[in-house]
Parts: sequence; C-alpha cells; structure tokens
Amino acid sequence: MTNERSSARRGRGYRLTRRGRLVLLLGTATVAAAAVLVPFLLREEKSERPRPAPVSLVIPEGWRAGQVYAAVDKALKRPPGTTRTAIRSARLKLPPEARGNPEGYLFPATYPIDEKTTPASLLSFMVNTAHQRFGARAVIASARRGGLSPYEAVNVASIVQAEADTASDMGKVARVIHNRRAKGMPLQMDSTLNYALDRSTVDTTTADTRLDSPYNTYDRTGLPPTPIDNPGEEAMRAAVEPPAGDWLYFVTVEPGDTRFTSDYEEHQRNVGEFNARRAEAGDAG
Repeated sequence: MTNERSSARRGRGYRLTRRGRLVLLLGTATVAAAAVLVPFLLREEKSERPRPAPVSLVIPEGWRAGQVYAAVDKALKRPPGTTRTAIRSARLKLPPEARGNPEGYLFPATYPIDEKTTPASLLSFMVNTAHQRFGARAVIASARRGGLSPYEAVNVASIVQAEADTASDMGKVARVIHNRRAKGMPLQMDSTLNYALDRSTVDTTTADTRLDSPYNTYDRTGLPPTPIDNPGEEAMRAAVEPPAGDWLYFVTVEPGDTRFTSDYEEHQRNVGEFNARRAEAGDAG
C-alpha cells in the first residue's frame, strides 16, 4: 500500500487537472494574443504620427513678376532678391520677343514646394505651365486670326487682366484694345502707366500721361513692349476671342458698373460721373 500511495503521489505531481489544463491554455492564448497585439499597437502608433503638412505657393492672377519673385523668396526662405537673380540661371523657355523677361509667363496657379524646390526650378515650373495653358493649338489659332502673335496675345491678356473690373468685362476690354489698334489709336490704358510707375491706382493725372516711357500708351500707339502682369486663362481667352462690338472707350464708374461705348461724348459724361463719385467718396472720408 505504501508503494501504491507513493506512486499515486508522484503521478499527481505530473498530471494536470481539468482546471489546470484550462489555466495553461488560457495563459498560452494570452501570450499569443499579446504577441499579435504588440506589433499591431506599434503599427497603430507609427501610423498616427503627424505627417508634415504639404506646402504650396499660390500665385494669384494679375500679379506682376516682382510680386512673384518676392513671394518665392518668402516661401523658400531665401534672402530678398534671390529669385530675381535666379532668372539668369533658370534657362526659362521664353519666346524670343521676351528677351529673357518672364513677365506674362509666370502662370498664376498653386505650386507644390518641398525641400528640393529652388527659385530656378519654381520659375521653370511656372513658365512651362504657361506654355501648356497658352500654347494650345486653339489658342494660337485664335490669336493668329486676330492678327496677334502668341506673345502679343499674352501682352493683350495682361492688359485685360489688369483693366477688367469683373470676369464678364474681360471680353469687352479686349475688344476695345483690338478696335483701337485697328484704328491706329493709342490704347490709353492706365494699367500700363501704373506698370511703368510701379504702382496700382485708379487715379491718373495729366502729368502721368506725359511720362516718357514705352509703357505710356497715352503717348505711344501699339502694345507696350512686354506684358504688364501674369494673366490667367480667362483673360487669355478674352484676348484671342473677344465678342463683337464697336466699343472704343470704357470706364468703371463704380465696382460692378463698367460702361463701354463708341461715342466719345458719352464716354466723357461717364468719366465725369466717375470723378464726381470719387470726389464724394473723398469728402466722406
């Protein structure tokens, strides 16, 4: 009996009860689950790390080259004047008539920026985008039908962009430019004077119109030597496909109220109303 009890005791030392088997199984499952869960948690933690926000530069329609250069310098954290100097090394694909001046071809759009972006690469991106948007066959064909070279079309579009009070006025402004050129009349556009004087204003004085500059379209006939800003696609379409009309004059009497006419006396009355309202606004101020 003694031997049997000893053997039984030894047997109980190696056998697992039902509860013991369950505990072991649960413990094994817990370890296995933990082994699976830990990498999962690591992946979750890794995926939740904040990613750097994408950086971009927005170039609005109608900005002049100088404004674009300053914006690029700021966006890329470069000293002022860096982008203007980069034009020399950028090898921009500009028309021969541009003579290396990218005005008109720094296409307004949103451009991505990263650590590899340089002033030269960003300028090239803008110019290449302008060629894609302005160089379409339909645009070039329309320009030629209107007696314009592609560069002249961009030039007209830049004036339209600067002069039109609303998008719906763009076509009529373009038609005034075409009509005046056809009659050999000076364009008499304030926007070209503003470009020469590096300003933006609706007030043009008699002294301004006597400025000795190729951009003085009061004194000289034809288009200015270069575009005066960087136009968008809508202004370009208006430049090459303006609506029919005999308009020769226009003035924006107040925002949303631009008056077009072919009659000089009517135009003078409109200008008089514009001046009166400006005077009233000045007195109120």
